[in-house]
Amino acid sequence: MAHERRVLSSLDLLPEECQDDVVWALARLNERARSQSDILFELNDRLAVKGYGPISKSAFSRRSVRLKRRADRLAERDALYAGIADKITPEKMADQDRVLGELLKALIDEMIDDATTAEDVKELASAYRQTVSAQQVSANLKAKVLAEANKKLEQAVAEVAQVARKAGVTQETMDEINRRLGVL
Repeated sequence: MAHERRVLSSLDLLPEECQDDVVWALARLNERARSQSDILFELNDRLAVKGYGPISKSAFSRRSVRLKRRADRLAERDALYAGIADKITPEKMADQDRVLGELLKALIDEMIDDATTAEDVKELASAYRQTVSAQQVSANLKAKVLAEANKKLEQAVAEVAQVARKAGVTQETMDEINRRLGVL
């Protein structure tokens, strides 16, 4: 599992005391209210005051492109989640978590063949354990939610039965209602 390392840019090489300026510039880029060259100009002014810089247009542009891609992926993900959020029930979520977990475990199993170092294998084993753990948490959450829902259903049925008895509904009718609800 060879990790390609990106060459550090002049932005990456700035000292800690300049990071607030970099964060400021990236926030301005994210707002998309000013031009990239205007933001870079002001960033370089801020860095010059501290005795650093300038940042090249190409380095800033590469960071801007990476930031834009990341923001676009997040926006796509938000739109996707907004479209399905109301369809996710505890039962479906647990099923989806189980399927996703199995997919991740299969992917990890395939990646193990490409592992080249003990560290790679260790990372994959850790990812596998975390996937199994997440599946267990999801299963436990589903069981808890279902138990709570069943308890509420039983309480509601008991209350309805009490009202129904007062209204003259027979036990036989109540038994049929409970059977259809799956309570008995």
